[in-house]
Amino acid sequence: MTFQPTLPLGGVAGWQFLSRTLPTQKAAHAANTQLDRETQYFREKIGNITTAADLVADRTLLKVALGAFNLQDDLPNKYFIQKILEGGVLSTDSLANRMTDPRYAALSKAFGFGDYSVPSTGLSDFPDKIINAYIDRDFEVAVGDVDPTMRLALSLETELAQLVGRTKSDDARWFGVMGSGPLREVFETALGLPSSFGSLDIDKQLDVFRTRAKQVFGVGEVGDFTAPEVMDKLRTRFLIVAEATGSGGPTATSPALSILSGGTSSSSILATLYGL
Repeated sequence: MTFQPTLPLGGVAGWQFLSRTLPTQKAAHAANTQLDRETQYFREKIGNITTAADLVADRTLLKVALGAFNLQDDLPNKYFIQKILEGGVLSTDSLANRMTDPRYAALSKAFGFGDYSVPSTGLSDFPDKIINAYIDRDFEVAVGDVDPTMRLALSLETELAQLVGRTKSDDARWFGVMGSGPLREVFETALGLPSSFGSLDIDKQLDVFRTRAKQVFGVGEVGDFTAPEVMDKLRTRFLIVAEATGSGGPTATSPALSILSGGTSSSSILATLYGL
């Protein structure tokens, strides 16, 4: 029987309920028969995998590996994933490092196929690390089936940690936000940016993200949001705006959004900053 998370409320109240019940709900989710079968298979077989080609050839192993990094949609893209894994992350021009989405670099770094003569698959603690991440990400998917906005709130900490751990450059981290679907949606919504924002020149987008972050949260760099109190503010504002607009994307007619942004519409923000 497939587990379905209990989310009786949306917005901040829903997040508070989910936070209180998270251990119990995650335990119930992990007891799912199919999930247990997949994770046991991974634990038994992954130690025998020594190349990226071996990994992508086994659908179950690949499913768990990709799911652990929220890349399950790439399961059919075996050739692409193999190249990501084989290129590693030690070279700045590797395929994983050229991707704006930080999840690919995190995947490649974790498995180590392209960087070391002996990959991480042979380490004794490696199966548990990947399995635990897979169960967590799979639970997030289940939450998203009930409430997509709550899934974004739940995955925020992991997505930010992967991004910040990838690079020390402040500009690169903001570009990473732009390249990450989940992070971009959270930041755009929380900062009150309109759907037309993505059509701006990428350097202008960088300036807007940084300027709005300073205006709204008092900090201007992505790394600042890893502080628990700042992350909580980001998540809370995202949930309030998403619930008020009913779409996860802000609108100028929302009363709640008007209050949050001091009566300034999202389109006015861009007009003020860039004369748009």
